Amino acid sequence: MNYSDVGIDLGTASILVYIKGKGVVLKEPSVVAFDRDTNKIKAIGEDARLMIGRTPGNIVAVRPLRQGVISNYTVTEQMMKYFIVKAMGRKSFRKPRIAVCVPSGVTEVEKKAVEDATYQAGAREVAIIEEPIAAAIGAGIDISKPQGNMIVDIGGGTTDVAVISLGGTVESASIKIAGDDFDEAIVRYMRRKYNLLVGDRTAEDIKINIGTAFKRAEVDYMDVRGRNLITGLPETIRVSSDETQEALKEATTQILDTICAVLEKTPPELAGDIVDRGIVLTGGGAMLRGLEELIEERTHINTMTADEPMTCVAIGTGRYIEFLAGYNEDAG
Repeated sequence: MNYSDVGIDLGTASILVYIKGKGVVLKEPSVVAFDRDTNKIKAIGEDARLMIGRTPGNIVAVRPLRQGVISNYTVTEQMMKYFIVKAMGRKSFRKPRIAVCVPSGVTEVEKKAVEDATYQAGAREVAIIEEPIAAAIGAGIDISKPQGNMIVDIGGGTTDVAVISLGGTVESASIKIAGDDFDEAIVRYMRRKYNLLVGDRTAEDIKINIGTAFKRAEVDYMDVRGRNLITGLPETIRVSSDETQEALKEATTQILDTICAVLEKTPPELAGDIVDRGIVLTGGGAMLRGLEELIEERTHINTMTADEPMTCVAIGTGRYIEFLAGYNEDAG
């Protein structure tokens, strides 16, 4: 079996690497810490994430991808090289074929930048695949059939909504509102309501532990530590899940509006398929509690989250290469 086929989900929040025959072998945050004085990279991935908000002045932890698009080209290239080597090991003699996933709204120039960075990182062939298609394949949907499937992929930087049929996208929309914006909304809410300044990592913890998009039968609470902006001193405040719903309302409403806008443009036959088959949520942002209920309440369409929402896109990206190559002898 040939292990030289690699799928990379180049996400704003994390990078996942899928290797054919092995599955998802690597999942790390897309963060790079480098020394501003020497321009040398200090740490990549999880090691660098732990440095966010905790570094001395000369070391900065950056995310080279902003809203699903390369914002720092050289750092992205080095990061990809590092992850490819880490996932495959240095022993691989053949250069891999790599499929890289990008959000559906990116421009040709942005696609080219991803392609160049992948070649520079050591690929033999590069295929660029749009996120909703990768997500659909990864969620186990047979995209080659003439049936309408709706995918809502909520990542870290972008939310992609697409109706897919016959292996292609019929209608789609991409908005730059996703998991990171959920975190930012919580930071803003804490500042506005409690004059409490919390960091991005704390906001993410709140989102993961008690965050909800829909009113819950039982209210959850969490103690949150931050700095009081008036006294300047550390303070702990008890926050409820209902408050997170209020904090996230604006961001979740924008995602709902996008889903409805795509449904409105969908041809009637495919819209009928979607009513029968439901809406599938993928991506890390899909793990926010209450999203399914919120979408169902607004669209009256059954909504479900894929089994492994975080890894769907990476798996789909890897399988896309097999899909392209028409692999029959050892597919899967």
